[in-house]
Amino acid sequence: MLHRKALCVGINQYQYFPAVRLQGCVNDALEMTALLKDLLGFADSDITLLTDQAATKANIMRALKGMVDDALAGRINHIVFTFAGHGTQVPDLSPDEFDRADEAYCPYDLAPLGSRWDRDRLLVDDELHDLLVQLPSSVLLELFLDTCHSGHGLGAADLLLDRRPRYLPPPSIPAYRELELRRARPAHQKLLEKGLSHHILWTACKESQIAAEACFQGDWHGAFTWHFCREARGSGNHLSRAKVLAKVRLDLRDKCFTQTPQLDCEAFTRHESLKALRLPPELIPLPAEMPT
Repeated sequence: MLHRKALCVGINQYQYFPAVRLQGCVNDALEMTALLKDLLGFADSDITLLTDQAATKANIMRALKGMVDDALAGRINHIVFTFAGHGTQVPDLSPDEFDRADEAYCPYDLAPLGSRWDRDRLLVDDELHDLLVQLPSSVLLELFLDTCHSGHGLGAADLLLDRRPRYLPPPSIPAYRELELRRARPAHQKLLEKGLSHHILWTACKESQIAAEACFQGDWHGAFTWHFCREARGSGNHLSRAKVLAKVRLDLRDKCFTQTPQLDCEAFTRHESLKALRLPPELIPLPAEMPT
């Protein structure tokens, strides 16, 4: 029997930075919550929803740790984590990766410390990896990140009158210059390396692109989340993830969005339909053939 938990996070407002307010992230969290319930059979009690003031780093990490603890105790075997909000970068503190930057996700209580971001007020990819790598291989983990992963490509943002990027630069000129020569590894490389198996990671764009939010049918949403939810619902959860991804990419291209969503997962989960999420990982059948 499948026992699952989900955490859906959406942050429009930032406690110390009212000027960087977004408009579609709370809607994204609500959309993903509804999708999990309507399409995949999650109960209200299976889902924790954190938006704006509730979406502090402490609350997000507490909810994630609670799900990991439940998985380690054998109480759940399926975890979903969705995050919609600003992304940013900080210098990598690992001595063996001095030339790289860490990707990070901005909670409501994001704050600077000196000229840099305060890492205690950020969800840094290293920290998320160290928590999630504890999951047993019998647990299916699916992540949806609708945020920019780096500042590359943001020069075009000034021309986008009907959309805005989900990225915050470092809080000072010295901190920005410190990152200029450093290249952040894509989210899938950092979050899913070294022992994290049975994972599925959706990201709204490549690491060099803008993850945009825009107005759809009179309300703001992340471009990726909006189109993903509509294609997932339209498929009746029978399409493979690869085919859902292809449809979402076409939708975004047709609407003149430059972002290219990414899907990183093991082969058998990439090609299984969304309905497979109703099954524990050990019961998901291997596909008869691998579609391109």
